[in-house]
Formats: sequence, C-alpha cells, structure tokens
Amino acid sequence: MSRKFAAFVATGVALVVVAGSLLVLALGHEEQPRPAAATTQTTATPVPAPTETPTLNAPPSKPRKPAPDPTAALATGNKKVLFFSFDDGPDPVWTPKVLQVLAKHGAHATFFELGSMQTAHPGVREQVLAAGNTIGSHSITHAQLTAVSPAKRHHEIFDGPESSCFRPPYGASNPRVRADILAAGMVQVLWDVDPRDWARPGTNAIVHNILTHAHNHNIILMHDGGGNRAQTVAALDKVLPLLKAQGYSFPAMNC
Repeated sequence: MSRKFAAFVATGVALVVVAGSLLVLALGHEEQPRPAAATTQTTATPVPAPTETPTLNAPPSKPRKPAPDPTAALATGNKKVLFFSFDDGPDPVWTPKVLQVLAKHGAHATFFELGSMQTAHPGVREQVLAAGNTIGSHSITHAQLTAVSPAKRHHEIFDGPESSCFRPPYGASNPRVRADILAAGMVQVLWDVDPRDWARPGTNAIVHNILTHAHNHNIILMHDGGGNRAQTVAALDKVLPLLKAQGYSFPAMNC
C-alpha cells in the first residue's frame, strides 16, 4: 500500500470516528429532560409567616363586625352638638351626682367604664343606661395597652365592658391596639378637649378650659371615677347652661 493511499484511509477513519462521536452527543442531549414552562405558582413548600411568640392561656380571638363612627349620625348639618364623656367609673358616689347634673340640664353623655369598676359596683351601670346615656369600654383595669403583652392587651379589650366604643386608657394607642379594637367589633374613641378635671385644678379652671377650647362636634373628656370628682360635678353644672345658651345640645354617642 502506498503512503498516499494509507494516509487517505487514515483520514477517512478519523472522520467516521468524529461523526460518530457527534451523533452520540446529539442523541444524549435530546434525552435530557426539558425545563417546564414558567408559571406563577411554586411547588416548593411554603414558609409560614412569622408570628408573635404564643402565650400560654391566651384567650381565643373572637372577631366581630366593626362598629360605625359613634358621632357621625349625631353631628350632621348645622346642628351644634358637643359630646361629653366620663372616664374611670362607674363610681357609687360620683357617677350618680354626674347623672343628676346631666338630667337637670337635659343633657346626655357617654360613660367609658372599667370592667373592674362595673364588677365592684353593680347596679350603677344600669343607672347610667336608664337615664338615656350610653356606655363605652375603657378596658378592664386601666392598663396602658401599648406596654403590656399581646395576651394582656387582648384580654383588656375583648373582655371589658360590652360596647361598640373603646377608649384606650391614657389615650395610649398604636397599630396593634387599634387592630385589636377593630377585631373586637369596636371603634376607637379619643377626645378633642381635655379640661384636666382629673388634676383638680379648680372648678372655674375646668369651666374656662371647656369654654375656650370646645367647638362644634367636639368630644369633651371628663371623669366620674378615679378619685374625688367634686370639682368635675360643680364645673359640669356651671358649663352646661352656658353652652346651652350658645345653642349647643348634648347627645350621647352611639355606643
């Protein structure tokens, strides 16, 4: 065999080997699984969202229908209205005195009561309602709800006095407090005017504060519990006829 013929044969064998290798690689590539088409779902096991550390003996949630604005239907048009509210009762001494002054001037109010005070003084709550007033919840023990455990906050809100209105003690609120109030079927109610009657600055000082700062549709904060409320009662007796002369009426909130 000549050298030229041998080289020709060797080249042909090499080409056959290369072609065979390419064919094997191509077939192997075709046998690989193709990726599935992209979708908006995932087959991975979902990771649960983080939650608060569970607390032993935490009361179960009882979601309720959210309450409407307690003053909206009463503060429409050109009618001049003010909403008096009283916190920290019911008190067996001072709540009846407040009720007497309200009745004397044809006024009504909303009493934000504590569950502990309702338990300690049964019957006073019924006097408030019988006189045409309404009751809001002020928690059970007057705890600062922004500084307690989730279980304590839940208990103070869900298990306090029955109402559709809730006033957080000290006015201390945050998104978690508001979320619990909403879940309990209540609306948060704060105030517009604080005459500081709780500090007992004097009857005339309380009256002056209300007359200076109260405007149409405002909610006025006062107290029928938490201590001696003689100044509150006297100030209420003075300020109601003065406001009435200005054309104001005093309905209770829809709580």
